[in-house]
Amino acid sequence: MSVLDNFDSWKGFLASKLDQAQQQGMSDQTVSTLAEEVGDYLAANVDAKNEEEAVLRELWNAASEDEQQALANTMIKMVKSQGNTN
Repeated sequence: MSVLDNFDSWKGFLASKLDQAQQQGMSDQTVSTLAEEVGDYLAANVDAKNEEEAVLRELWNAASEDEQQALANTMIKMVKSQGNTN
């Protein structure tokens, strides 16, 4: 099963990677930039596996670059707020 098959699995995967980045001393700005790059990659190359991913893809594709950065930051905040990271 891929982490993209289930939205909760995807959030857990993001939380794990965010924890790793923070433990390695990566700055919030670097994490944010990487999140935006991942969003670009996923929107361009990966088919949505569930309804949540389909909505995120539509939002991403409709958004300006600034709005995409906001979406990436929002995903980071969502993962953090669910108690999955430090």
